[in-house]
Amino acid sequence: LHLFPSSICSPLYLFPSLSETVEGYRRYFNQIVGFFLVEDHVLHSTQGLLTRAFTDELWNMALSKITAVLRTHSSYCSDPDLVLQLKNLIVIFADTLQGYGYPVNRLFDLLFEIRDQYNETLLKKWALVFREIFELDNYSPIPVETEEEYKSVISRFPFHDAEIEKQDFPKKLPMSQSVPQIYVQVKEFIYASLKFSESLHRSWTEIDDMLRKSTNLLLTRTLSGCLQNLIKKPHIGLTELVQIIINTTHLEQACKYLEDFITNITNVSPETVHTTRLYGLSTFKDARHAAEGEIYTKLNQKIDEFIQLADYDWGMPESDGQASGYLMDLINFLRSTFQVFTHLPGKVAQTACMSACKHLSTSLMQMLLDSELKQISMGAVQQFNLDVIQCECKWT
Repeated sequence: LHLFPSSICSPLYLFPSLSETVEGYRRYFNQIVGFFLVEDHVLHSTQGLLTRAFTDELWNMALSKITAVLRTHSSYCSDPDLVLQLKNLIVIFADTLQGYGYPVNRLFDLLFEIRDQYNETLLKKWALVFREIFELDNYSPIPVETEEEYKSVISRFPFHDAEIEKQDFPKKLPMSQSVPQIYVQVKEFIYASLKFSESLHRSWTEIDDMLRKSTNLLLTRTLSGCLQNLIKKPHIGLTELVQIIINTTHLEQACKYLEDFITNITNVSPETVHTTRLYGLSTFKDARHAAEGEIYTKLNQKIDEFIQLADYDWGMPESDGQASGYLMDLINFLRSTFQVFTHLPGKVAQTACMSACKHLSTSLMQMLLDSELKQISMGAVQQFNLDVIQCECKWT
């Protein structure tokens, strides 16, 4: 029979299709294992019919074909569950053949390539999860009516505030509902990433490094991208942006608890020289800065909307004796908006106020110096002066 090795190796040419289910991959591996177990049995139970050199050459040829097939197929797989199942089959396949003396290092090297593909599928899956969380958030502080509700929130998110804890129920927590949901989902991602590292015969130090690197990708690429897209959405107004800044502050503070979470899984000290740190701090700082910039932009846009309502009669004989209606509406809007800004860090609120005043001042000056404005009556000058005085009185 061994005069015709190509016919005996036919299982190696029964490649699973790209749409194959896990059962198809299992059949594929079973055929190959069955063939090489028969080869091993013939090698050890007969005299001269087979040689170790022949089976080694056959295995090397098979291994090249197997790794090529699996590399191609895994790259097309978008379902993390299927990639994980494929990984488990490869591990069983490799361990089985290794037990019969066949070298399988190339299979475990391939698993590290597939691990990267697995992480990519996880990142895409969690991007959808994050987007849905942000879409369903009401961007309002979390109301808690009872002690049980309060414990329910802090059991999912590490929040501690002595002042709020002293308050009577009902009370509100500063972050919105997306914060504990995001935190829980990051932990779920870490668990999902850990599943691929099981049975790979790697040290916990290596697994710890893998978990931290994949979590960093989740924070710096996936979550960061979702936050940046959220901030730019047209329906996100000033109130929502303020809440996003508050949310990212609390998520940033929770990063140390995520590091502790990974440490508790791997039991690798964070003080280890080669321990990778989580980049959540920079992720949430960048998102916060983007939200702050968007606040300044939207605030100026609102000021422009009010300015467009200005309808000065530049030839009026005398002023109305009071500030213009559009300006009073604008001042009332700014007053209520700045009240919301009291929840922001002092520097952000101060910068927003200064930015708004500067933009209003520039807009008023441009209105007065408009090249199409040919003449101004004394009454119009007095009316304009009343508006400027009103701005000075309200913001000094």
